[in-house]
Amino acid sequence: MKPAADHAYQGARVHLLESAETKRQMAETCIAPILAAAELITATFRSGGKVLLCGNGGSAADSQHMAAEFVGRLNKDCERPGLPAIALTTDTSCLTAVANDIGFEDVFARQVQALGKPGDVLIGISTSGNSANVIRAVEAARAAGMLTIALTGSRGRLAEIATVAVSVPSANVHYIQEAHLAAEHIVCDLVERSLFGDDGSAPQPVPARAS
Repeated sequence: MKPAADHAYQGARVHLLESAETKRQMAETCIAPILAAAELITATFRSGGKVLLCGNGGSAADSQHMAAEFVGRLNKDCERPGLPAIALTTDTSCLTAVANDIGFEDVFARQVQALGKPGDVLIGISTSGNSANVIRAVEAARAAGMLTIALTGSRGRLAEIATVAVSVPSANVHYIQEAHLAAEHIVCDLVERSLFGDDGSAPQPVPARAS
């Protein structure tokens, strides 16, 4: 193997091993908050509430991914109705209007104030735990009587102010994002199975509630 190819091979191997080690550590420290997050979201859907999600960059993509799993479905064999989840990262007109007229730190908080109600849940995703606009959104959610879930890394203020915090034991952005996706899939799977059974054959009523 040529030196450049060997270097690339070793780099890829190290990334995979270190990412796996992050998830191994996560299995020791994050199971309880992951289960708590799933229980909170399940109770919210059962009571007719909705889930709002926000984040920046890759975490914005995670917000949209998780919302899509709730509205669509995670498990292809589970026939079920859609669940009310909204990513606050998709409406470019709203985002740019608030950023331009009020400030970028309020792009999510403003939407939480407009859309959130007591009994709803906000999921805030930030690898650093210090994204100002995500923190402001969590603060707005708390003021609105909502419950909050933070997906973050080992540092930052976000975990301190959320109702439930899934804090990945790493400071590496790549590994945190990869671990967040695993946590998001676990949460979606637990919520789906709790509400509808393994295949949708034992659905639990999800009442409609005015938005």
